[in-house]
Amino acid sequence: MEAVKVGLLGLGTVGCGVVRVLARNDEEIARRAGRAIRIVRAASRDLSVSRDCDLSGIALTNRAQDVVDDPEIDIVVELIGGTTIAYEMVMRAIDQGKHVVTANKALIALYGNEIFARASEQGVTVAFEAAVGGGIPIIKAIREALAGNTIEWLAGIINGTGNFILSEMRDKGRDFEDVLSEAQSLGYAEADPTFDVEGIDAAHKLTILASIAFGIPLQYERVYTEGITRITREDVTYAAELGYRIKHLGIARRRDSGIELRVHPTLIPHRRLIANVDGVMNAVLVRADAVGSTLYYGPGAGAEPTASAVVADLVDVTRALTVDPNNRVPHLAFHPDSLIDLQVLPIGEAVTAYYLRLRAQDRPGVLADITRILGDLSISIEAVLQRQPAEEATDASIVIITAAVREANMDEAIRRIEALETTADHVTRIRLENLS
Repeated sequence: MEAVKVGLLGLGTVGCGVVRVLARNDEEIARRAGRAIRIVRAASRDLSVSRDCDLSGIALTNRAQDVVDDPEIDIVVELIGGTTIAYEMVMRAIDQGKHVVTANKALIALYGNEIFARASEQGVTVAFEAAVGGGIPIIKAIREALAGNTIEWLAGIINGTGNFILSEMRDKGRDFEDVLSEAQSLGYAEADPTFDVEGIDAAHKLTILASIAFGIPLQYERVYTEGITRITREDVTYAAELGYRIKHLGIARRRDSGIELRVHPTLIPHRRLIANVDGVMNAVLVRADAVGSTLYYGPGAGAEPTASAVVADLVDVTRALTVDPNNRVPHLAFHPDSLIDLQVLPIGEAVTAYYLRLRAQDRPGVLADITRILGDLSISIEAVLQRQPAEEATDASIVIITAAVREANMDEAIRRIEALETTADHVTRIRLENLS
């Protein structure tokens, strides 16, 4: 049978990884797909750059549209990144009846609803396993392997840069800015690390996971997003004393009143498996009604781990080339006319436990004032840790762990605590999830 012809957009780290994996495992891939898969044309803005892959036999161009418009191409692989040229090329490929494989989480999170609708009209597939979790097959697991379950919630460490920073802060007692500089020098973080440390990258990925988990449209704009830039070495130390670790989590939870979608630093009990995922690794914990809890762990980025997911999508698309489009696995797990636009709850309606850290005057009655405020708002206290002031200082550090409560109640409690004359004007708040 004639080989499937692939056009590749982007010859960066992942693009070269795809070239290498397809070449190295060509016979095994052909056995799985039922026919050979060949990259016949590739585009890159700068063809003079030396690359760590063998491009012989591949026609090269610096114009992405040359690849997309090539009538011999069956599948277009988009590894350009961003949401401008990538969007244009993906829609152009779909309109020409070509299947698409992409690793572009921002593109899917922001424009996926439109892209999938156009793909359905044209009878083509858009595959995006590599958009979340790098080499972890989390999309296939939720979309296909857990198809017999109702997903209750999921929680994921889905950004390796943030996880590396928090791991180093805990293990070596380092400050955020110090570790961020190292992450940049190691290539884990970009020169502008905003997408990673402010949670934007994780929010893109959570948008995708929630959609396939709950059968809702993609709605990135409704994800509550909070980064890790305000986490201090002091918070990491106190969390450890209390039996917790701080991780930057993406959390999606189904509730009777709607769906919680939130990305933020989170305390997790240290005994949980996901709390022990360190460095640049990713992990996603999924809770479903029939199977219970399942954990998916692996490298969340890198040339060949991401290429592994891209090539797996190429195999899936190749297998489905002759399948009636109506019988293919739906892009977002549920058939398009079965998606339900459930309410995404505002962060004030989220229900979770909390870690609170504040400084207060070291004198009788101060802690009683704080606990009274919490009690008035029906906030139960699980643990209290108090550190006496250093010599000649007048303020003590107080750390409180609360039971689960509605976020709006906690907002009001913090407002009242900060208004006390005996406390400093800022309370540090980190959400806490038991993930049990």
